[in-house]
Amino acid sequence: MSLDLRPAQALKLYHDLSFALVRDEDFDLSARQISILLTVYLEPPPHTVRGLAAKLGVTKPVITRALDTMGRLQLLSRRRDEADRRNVIVQRTVKGALYVEKLGDLIVEKAKDLRR
Repeated sequence: MSLDLRPAQALKLYHDLSFALVRDEDFDLSARQISILLTVYLEPPPHTVRGLAAKLGVTKPVITRALDTMGRLQLLSRRRDEADRRNVIVQRTVKGALYVEKLGDLIVEKAKDLRR
């Protein structure tokens, strides 16, 4: 499927999606948190705090703060890497997988609304 959008349409899609996420009864994640979440769910593991920090161009404490919040929401979990105890492995959760699936469905819905 090809979706050709003009910049104004792309911005409308982003606006509609952001608006729907803020109004949703679940939780309101920041752009950084969504970037981390989608990286963990869409890219092959393993994911580490160090690796996520490098990928996003931020410090490890920035990733840790985001993971603290998403851990409380049960979207991601962390464990110490037994092979290298300096590393912290970021893992997917069932609740996180359901949230990402719901997010994908919402994007599809809002993209269809653009064509109407």
